[in-house]
Amino acid sequence: MENRTIMKFYIRDVCSIQEKLCIFDVQNLPGRLIPVENGNHFRIDCRKKMATKTYNVLDLFCGCGGMSYGFEKAGFDVLLGIDVWKDALVTYQHNHRSGGVLCADLSVITGKEVGQHLGGKQVDVIIGGPPCQGFSVAGKRIVDDDRNKLYKGFVRMVSCFHPKAFVMENVPNILTIGNGVIKESIIKDFSELGYKVSYKVLLASDYGVPQNRRRAIFVGMLDGTEFVFPSPTLETPVTCKEAISDLPEDSLPEGGEYPADPQSEYQKLMREGSDGVYNHEITVHNERTKEIIAMVPDGGNYKDLPIELQNTRKVHIAWTRLNSMRPSLTIDTGHFHHFHYEYNRVPTARESARIQSFPDTFVFIGNKTSKLKQIGNAVPPFMAQAIAGQILKHLKQK
Repeated sequence: MENRTIMKFYIRDVCSIQEKLCIFDVQNLPGRLIPVENGNHFRIDCRKKMATKTYNVLDLFCGCGGMSYGFEKAGFDVLLGIDVWKDALVTYQHNHRSGGVLCADLSVITGKEVGQHLGGKQVDVIIGGPPCQGFSVAGKRIVDDDRNKLYKGFVRMVSCFHPKAFVMENVPNILTIGNGVIKESIIKDFSELGYKVSYKVLLASDYGVPQNRRRAIFVGMLDGTEFVFPSPTLETPVTCKEAISDLPEDSLPEGGEYPADPQSEYQKLMREGSDGVYNHEITVHNERTKEIIAMVPDGGNYKDLPIELQNTRKVHIAWTRLNSMRPSLTIDTGHFHHFHYEYNRVPTARESARIQSFPDTFVFIGNKTSKLKQIGNAVPPFMAQAIAGQILKHLKQK
């Protein structure tokens, strides 16, 4: 007969409801032994370390993945990014190795088809920024307007997967167009699906982004509670100089060494884990353009130019220099609007990415125009992370 040591133990379950006197085989105990009272009595600690609950995200109209990146940094698992823009999806896949990508038109793809790419996993949160073109339609809900088929696709996916929460990003004037008819239509569409919808215009510079970018954010909670938007994380915003002063006037080869040490805490943060500088290819302007740029001081604009030069661009903002001591103006999808605060050129893709709060480890794929468009269209990761953190806090309380 096999030798076995039999002892008396007190066992306490994880809920600590009661104690019972039991007999156990010492070699096959479910937990560690904790001596109590005397050498002949032990308490078995059956408590197991609880696995951290993770929440899964589906990113619609994902672009290069700024919002996905912010949610990942907050602790979410992003399962899939969907977009019809192939260049952006290449960048997305390069920087989001753990999740998948799907090139698809969200105005026509079904929830069932999307589900086939999720590996059977539950979708807890849906995020995205669907473009809405039917703003001028009065007396007609935008979900019923054929021009808003992409917005309808977002609503359809929320209806299909019924996530615990959704986040929808758009331009600020979506709240005021038509005396608020668009805003009210959005609230109605998602309320009918069972969501309590909250909205607010957030300023990116409040969350550590060196940019005065404003975005309207709609958040829907399935449990019917009011979402509390994140408070600002910084009292003093990050300036353009703090964001990009360590990057040189001229181009650098892909993966080239940093030519200078970081000159701010923000630059240190951007460099974490980076093995070099990527996407720092300058635009070479003609001599006449450079002469005109040189006339505009740090933080100046077309008004600083001679009268005869003030109307040489279609829009006045085109001759604006960044202000080194303030956050940037909104980075857009082009690259001929704002000029570097010191150098007589527009910012590079890497400088624009820094201004959007993309770290240097986030590498953009495509030609120069495509990279700048990807960056300009993105949700700043730091702002996305702040929103994600609040959603995570809410979900964990349930």
